[in-house]
Amino acid sequence: MNRTKPELLNLLKTHWLWIWFWRVTLIVSISYAWYCFYVPSNDIVWSENYISAQNKAFQSDKPIILFFTGKWCVPCKVMKRQVWADNQVMKTVNSAFIPVTIDVDDPDNASLLVRYNISGTPTPITIITDSKGNALEWRVGGIGKSEFLELLQASSSIAINTL
Repeated sequence: MNRTKPELLNLLKTHWLWIWFWRVTLIVSISYAWYCFYVPSNDIVWSENYISAQNKAFQSDKPIILFFTGKWCVPCKVMKRQVWADNQVMKTVNSAFIPVTIDVDDPDNASLLVRYNISGTPTPITIITDSKGNALEWRVGGIGKSEFLELLQASSSIAINTL
């Protein structure tokens, strides 16, 4: 039973239990990484940028949904997967709002970040504004479908009729 250190290390490297442990750890890690960054497509009609969203909102007198996000933001991706991809959310947003995503890392959006007092955050921020850009409602952090639909209801009379 008296083994040397190299023998113990060799045993750890070659024992079947350790080999399977590391294989399972690798598979679980890769699966979790895929889950964090996977975002399904959705049928929401996103505006190209804030200026075009504001023009559409002014013409249609609909509120604007500003979704502040970043490519690196995992909670944002989870919200895109669990909220934005939902059929009821898509129907409500497309019928009663002008949605636009704002990338917090894009230097072109710096004036919007200052206007709405947003710093480069690791969490999604959702602001609903009137057609002139005045904030009506906002939420900081990832929110679920029911809370998101309540937010839409609170900010638009048109959304109340579509829910």
